Amino acid sequence: MFKVIQRSVGPASLSLLTFRVYASPKKDSPHKTSVKVNELSLYSIPEGQSKYVEEPRTPLEESISHLRHYCEPYTSWCQEMYSQTKPRMQSLVQWGLGSYEYLQNAPPGIFPRLGVIGFAGIVGLLLARGSKIKKLVYPPGFMGLAASLYYPQQAIVFVQVTGEKLYDWGLRGYIVVEDLWKENFQKPGNVKNSPGNK
Repeated sequence: MFKVIQRSVGPASLSLLTFRVYASPKKDSPHKTSVKVNELSLYSIPEGQSKYVEEPRTPLEESISHLRHYCEPYTSWCQEMYSQTKPRMQSLVQWGLGSYEYLQNAPPGIFPRLGVIGFAGIVGLLLARGSKIKKLVYPPGFMGLAASLYYPQQAIVFVQVTGEKLYDWGLRGYIVVEDLWKENFQKPGNVKNSPGNK
């Protein structure tokens, strides 16, 4: 086995050596002339003139063309609606997947709480018979009351934020009404019993 290794090491070590090779043209060789591209027979231009002739349309092609022109506004409208609704649908799908993952790994006791909150909404809907305003107020109110029993800290934050927004909207409404009152009823020409009229 030693002899095999010794014989293979010798030629393998020669392959690691580098050699420089210098090439120079022969002085006796004749000078070659270069050939242009257009002189090659492959690139020669045919002398005959070609003319494009369009084939006549068949009745089937004509009817398909009329149908495409007729449907073009509808297809462009559908493409526009698709481009507008695609981001919303993707966000809705992501929200659904996130909710599904949350419910798969839900904290203990969340399903009974959701059941009680849903039952409170159904009770509010049953108590709101006959009035549309009650149907809008009672179910969310009962559900909010049931949810505030289980999540008091989040309910306090929600009430604070909602109260600030309602106060802000009320203040803006008061300012608008006050400005309208001053513009329409406080002008000197609108007052009937001014001292100059007596």
